[in-house]
Amino acid sequence: MIQNIVNALERVRACAPLVHNITNYVVMNNTANALLAIGASPVMAHAKEEVVDMVNIASSLVINMGTLSEKWIESMVIAGERAVDRGIPVVFDPVGVGATAYRTEAAQTIIERCKPTVIRGNASEIMALSNANVKTKGVDSTVSSDSAIDSARLLAHETNSVVVISGETDYITDGTRVVTVDNGSLLMPKVTGMGCTATAVIGAFAGANEDTFLATVAAMTAMGIAGEIATEKSSGPGSMQMNFLDMLYALTGEVVESRAKVTSAN
Repeated sequence: MIQNIVNALERVRACAPLVHNITNYVVMNNTANALLAIGASPVMAHAKEEVVDMVNIASSLVINMGTLSEKWIESMVIAGERAVDRGIPVVFDPVGVGATAYRTEAAQTIIERCKPTVIRGNASEIMALSNANVKTKGVDSTVSSDSAIDSARLLAHETNSVVVISGETDYITDGTRVVTVDNGSLLMPKVTGMGCTATAVIGAFAGANEDTFLATVAAMTAMGIAGEIATEKSSGPGSMQMNFLDMLYALTGEVVESRAKVTSAN
């Protein structure tokens, strides 16, 4: 598994996939810089008049519903449907789903029409998507990631997607297999948009690798290791954010091999 993760990272650097992001205002700069650091090429485009053209040249599409509006949802659906037609990966981040009826309805629409290849969220978001009786607290999780594993499996089966639960331990499942990633640090949640960044990085790995499950595991491992090393070099969230980008950029196969904490949990 570890060697496959290293190979997946090397393919991102070799392919420099173009990742089309329809994402929120809060994280655009963060995620664009993270994609550049890992070796991908980001484009942030949300106008409905151009999203089809962007999807036509992209390696993957990332849909993040952090700052929703009616026009953006329309653009997301148009882009997602085109991505499905082209057969490129669609990575969906259902930010805050379950917090309001509007968000939940938007997430359901995106899943139904855009048929995401990967869905990444925190435990509360994944449970909300699986119709569990859970209320999210804004964009923060109110439950632990391990308590959402059954919901993630169900969601993966229902949507035919790879589902990621982000948390202190990350869980990745396709409904049958479950892999855990224990890299990362407690400082990462103190930096805004780390989850959104993980979603974008998954887009990079999925755009460069045919095996979506492996690509997703590799992306979460790269995120966790970069965050772990960055925290060791940082005095707080501000320096951690800067060091995190540097660590993504400097990440090597040797570092992955020495630090990856990846386990098959099924």
